[in-house]
Amino acid sequence: MLGIFIGVSLVVALVSLGQGMQNAINTQFASVGVDKIIIQPTSPGFGPPGQDAAGNLTEKDLKIVEQTPGIKAAAGRILLSAKIEFNKEIKVNFVASMPKEQAARALLEESQNMKIQKGRMLKQGDSGKAVIGDNYATKKIFDKNIQLGSKITVEGKQFEVIGILKKDGNPMRDELVMLNEEDVNEISSKEDYSAIFAQVQEGSDINLVAEKLTRSLRRRKGQKEGFEDFEVQTSQEMIESFNNILSIIQIFVIGIAAISIIVGGIGIMNTMYTSVLERTKEIGVMKAIGARNRDIMGLFLIESGMLGVTGGLIGLAIGIGFSLIVEFGAKAALGTNLISAQFPLYLIIGTLIFSFIIGAISGVLPAMQASRMKPVDALRK
Repeated sequence: MLGIFIGVSLVVALVSLGQGMQNAINTQFASVGVDKIIIQPTSPGFGPPGQDAAGNLTEKDLKIVEQTPGIKAAAGRILLSAKIEFNKEIKVNFVASMPKEQAARALLEESQNMKIQKGRMLKQGDSGKAVIGDNYATKKIFDKNIQLGSKITVEGKQFEVIGILKKDGNPMRDELVMLNEEDVNEISSKEDYSAIFAQVQEGSDINLVAEKLTRSLRRRKGQKEGFEDFEVQTSQEMIESFNNILSIIQIFVIGIAAISIIVGGIGIMNTMYTSVLERTKEIGVMKAIGARNRDIMGLFLIESGMLGVTGGLIGLAIGIGFSLIVEFGAKAALGTNLISAQFPLYLIIGTLIFSFIIGAISGVLPAMQASRMKPVDALRK
C-alpha cells in the first residue's frame, strides 16, 4: 500500500492547494473588478525594418489609451529598482510611481487593491513623501523597522514615510516603496511606463474596447499585427491565464504521482499472488462445497480493492495534513490567504474510488488464477 498512499497523498495535497490558490486568485480579481484592461510592454517579434524599439509605453501611449472610445480612465505606472537607505543601511528594492491625476490615482489604487494600514495614501503635490509596504514596518528588512514619520533615502533623495500599506502577501507588493510620479522622474532617468491600467465605461464591451485599443496603439507605433512590442489583456483574460497555468501544473504533477500509484498497484498484485498461493487449500475447500469461479474471483477482487482503499485513506489523511501545514506556514510566514487548501467533496470521494479501482485492477490476474483452480488440484497442495 506504500506506493498507493504516497501517490494519493501527493495528488490530494497538490490538487487541494492548487484549488485553494485558484479560488484565492479569482476572488482577488473579482474584488478588483472585471472592467479593467492592462497594457504591458513585451519583447517584439521579427517585424519589418524601421519598427519601433521594444518595450516602451510612453506618455503618448497613455494619451491614446485615454482617448480610446469606451475608456473611462487610464493610469500609467513606472516600476524600477532603486537603492533605498535607512539607518545607514542600503537595500535595493522596487519603487513604484503614483500618477499625477486624481482619477488615475483612484484607478491604480482600485486595480492594484492597495489599502492603507497606517497613515495615509499619497496625494497630489506630496513631494518628498513616500508610502511603504508592510514588510518594512514588520519584517526588519533593515536592522530597525521603519515607522510613520521615518526618513528614508531613495537614490540620494530623502523622503518622509507618511503611510504603510496593508499586508498583501505578495513579497513584491509588501516590499514596495511608492512615490509620486514627479519624484520618480527626479530620481531616475526612466520615463517610460512599466504598465498602463485602464477602466472601461459601464455598458461597454470590454473585449471590443481592448481590440480598439490594440489597433490604436499599433497605428501609433507603426507596428504590424503579430509584431507588437506591447500586450493588451483584460481582467478576464488574466484570470483565464492564471487558471490555465495552474491546471497545467496540476496535470503534470498528478501524472508524476500516478507513477507512484501504478508502482503501488504492482505491489498489490504481487501481494495477491502470494495470497492465492497461501490459500490454495481454502480455495479448494470453497470450490468443493459449491463456490463458483465468479465467487472466488469476486472475493479476491474485493480484497485487493480494499487494500487499495486502505492505502487511499492513509494517503488522503497525509495529503490533507500536509496541505493544512503548508496553509498554516504560508499564513504565518507571508500573512497571505493566497496559499490555502480546499478539499472539495469530489476530490475525497474520487480519491477513494480511484484507489479501490487501482487495487481491484491490480488483483484481476491473481483473482483469475484463483478462480480457475480445480478443487482436486487445490486440495492436494
